[in-house]
Amino acid sequence: MIFAIVFGVIILGLVLWFFGAYNGLIRLRNQVQEAWAQIDVELKRRHDLIGNLVETVKGYAQHERGTLDAVTQARAAAMAPGQSPADASRTEAALTQALSRLNVVAEAYPDLKANTNFSALQQELASTEDRIASARRYYNANVKELNTKVESIPTNFIAGPAGVTKAEYFELESPVEREAPKVSFDPNPPAVGQAGPYAGQQLPPAGGPGATSPIQDAPGPWQQPPTQ
Repeated sequence: MIFAIVFGVIILGLVLWFFGAYNGLIRLRNQVQEAWAQIDVELKRRHDLIGNLVETVKGYAQHERGTLDAVTQARAAAMAPGQSPADASRTEAALTQALSRLNVVAEAYPDLKANTNFSALQQELASTEDRIASARRYYNANVKELNTKVESIPTNFIAGPAGVTKAEYFELESPVEREAPKVSFDPNPPAVGQAGPYAGQQLPPAGGPGATSPIQDAPGPWQQPPTQ
């Protein structure tokens, strides 16, 4: 009798845990979908603003056809329906790069920069970018929690029957932005592994032969100046 009661309690506990884990996975999946829907709304607003921005620039820089066409094509690719978050990451990164070139072009037209409609569109676009960044952080946080549950034991045994799979992250960083800027003051830098013209030599102090180093000659705060 006692064994049957203990066995029944264990079975009841497992059933309750199963339903709790199942509902938890469904809840996380719905949160991810809702978070992505918010990103999608902001992206559509971004595309509309960029379209209006291109039309405004055309009125002042019509001969910048190559740059304007590049933004238009990138915008069309970003607006393609049925994109996954990974696809949207790539198309939005390409649109951002094209838009940055358009902003460089706009700097050469003072009348365009002084246009109130152009300034208002830029401000609205910057505000939209901030909302996208905020929505992206919320979305990725939910994706991380969902993916952890899907991959972890024992909830991974329930994810399959529940039809819950891992979700994709949404990133807007481009490969170019991930690379550190390379600064070089030598127009003909030596190849990797090749010694430069001063390799193995002590560089002369600034100011030419006979000049003293200002770092060595300058008295520190702990040194007394020579007595006159």
